[in-house]
Amino acid sequence: MEIFVVVGAARVRDLFEQAKKRAPCIIFIDELDAIGKSRASGRGILFSNDEREQTLNQLLAEMDGFDTSAGVILMAATNTPEVLDQALLRAGRFDRQIVVDRPDIDGREAILKVHTRKIKLAPAADLRKVAARTPGMAGADLANIVNEAALLAARRLGEQVEMFDIEEAIDRVMLGLEKKNRVMSAAEKERVAYHEAGHTLVALSVEHADPVHRVSIIPRSVGSLGHTLQLPTEERFLMTCTELRDSLTAMLGSRAAEEITYHGEISTGASNDLERASELARQMVTRFGMSARLGNLTYGKPLAGRFLPSLLAGEERNYSDRTAEAIDEEVHGLVDECYARSRAILLDRHPHLELIAVELINRETLDRSALDELLRTCERKEAS
Repeated sequence: MEIFVVVGAARVRDLFEQAKKRAPCIIFIDELDAIGKSRASGRGILFSNDEREQTLNQLLAEMDGFDTSAGVILMAATNTPEVLDQALLRAGRFDRQIVVDRPDIDGREAILKVHTRKIKLAPAADLRKVAARTPGMAGADLANIVNEAALLAARRLGEQVEMFDIEEAIDRVMLGLEKKNRVMSAAEKERVAYHEAGHTLVALSVEHADPVHRVSIIPRSVGSLGHTLQLPTEERFLMTCTELRDSLTAMLGSRAAEEITYHGEISTGASNDLERASELARQMVTRFGMSARLGNLTYGKPLAGRFLPSLLAGEERNYSDRTAEAIDEEVHGLVDECYARSRAILLDRHPHLELIAVELINRETLDRSALDELLRTCERKEAS
């Protein structure tokens, strides 16, 4: 499309003429939403885009005039199918819609094999384990991990990419760069250690939380002063109410540990945990029907896209002020209940909390094997 009217329509006509001459062939239109947005969205506006509408109209006309024996297949791709004109999606046009979802563990392993063809991998580098550690990642993310691992191996003058290079690359992509030169006072470091120890111990105590892989108090990224890395053991597409409550309890372990250790003197360190917990609790009440008081109903209609939700998208309110108060009360009650549970776990296992925090201050990072050994040592001392 250009600023000149009818240029886009002429190019569409020329495209289809070339395709028919070269049949059999495929026409592929990437980012279809650039010309295929709903025409209704521009009507009533003083300066509507006539050029875009004429281009779309010509595309629709060419698709209607297709001869099924011409040997031309028309394909298109978009990240926002919600904004497409409905005329494009009716039978006889783009009537078959295929969702290209993020790969599962087998798909991620196959993608990793493609991207590691040109680099020298150590025999101990297990791509299946890498695939298991990267749930939700797409092909571009996995390619980035492989490139980052190759750079790390090159910086240390290694002859091949080792498993620890890939592990560090995953951490860099998921969590950001380590900032070991960031200066923290001893008091802040201690508070961060108890914060992460609370997460870790509660996650290890509840039945359905994702397994703890590693805990660290090394600052990363812009605002993260530490992290507790939990990794699922399998691909999951559904979560039960009990599993969500366990996740919520683990999220609140940081604030509970801080409150217990410092006798109610809390800090700003748990802001992100509280934000995530509040959002999860609200989703449980308003979207998943997990409130006995409000019943099996959903409240509010999200205005985000179906496939790529926007952080700026709002919500259409379809409930009364009285119901809004009930929602707030249910969310508050759910968070308070899980917080009380988290606090009870930490009070019951307070020696374990102290031990993990002290070890974090000394060693800064603990993997799962080190955590298990610490807890076994503490249990032996208690038994004796």
